[in-house]
Amino acid sequence: MRRAVCPGSFDPITNGHLDIIARASKLYDVVHVAVMINQSKKGLFEIDERIDLIRQVTAEFGNVEVEAFHGLLVDFCKQRDIPAIVKGLRAVSDFDYELQMAQMNNGLSGVETLFVPTNPTYSFLSSSLVKEVAAWGGDVSHLVPPVVLEALNERLKKD
Repeated sequence: MRRAVCPGSFDPITNGHLDIIARASKLYDVVHVAVMINQSKKGLFEIDERIDLIRQVTAEFGNVEVEAFHGLLVDFCKQRDIPAIVKGLRAVSDFDYELQMAQMNNGLSGVETLFVPTNPTYSFLSSSLVKEVAAWGGDVSHLVPPVVLEALNERLKKD
């Protein structure tokens, strides 16, 4: 069985993330979405909320498993016998950082990293940018799935 992981914080999941996960789901029998826990960052959404949103928007693929993970990604891969990491690249600046991570991960465990070029529609997109624009009342409806938009609007409601 061909298995891969798509890691990230997904706070929240965007259409860019979803595009990479969808494309990976066509190439692999099982795609694990690892919602990485970074205890030094306070997210907009709790880990369980992120997992629930990701499960909702990936349910149609039928071969995506979503779970949280704390620690090294290579340990997540070893524990689940996952030989590949799939990462989206938006720009050259992403490549510089991701290449270093890929080489480190391969050196630590032999796990391969496959880079998927982001759909040009989403080449500028990040969760941070979505949160910032939404917080200022900007329209992000074309950047996130509808269920995520609803959760985002509810979370950012001004009292």
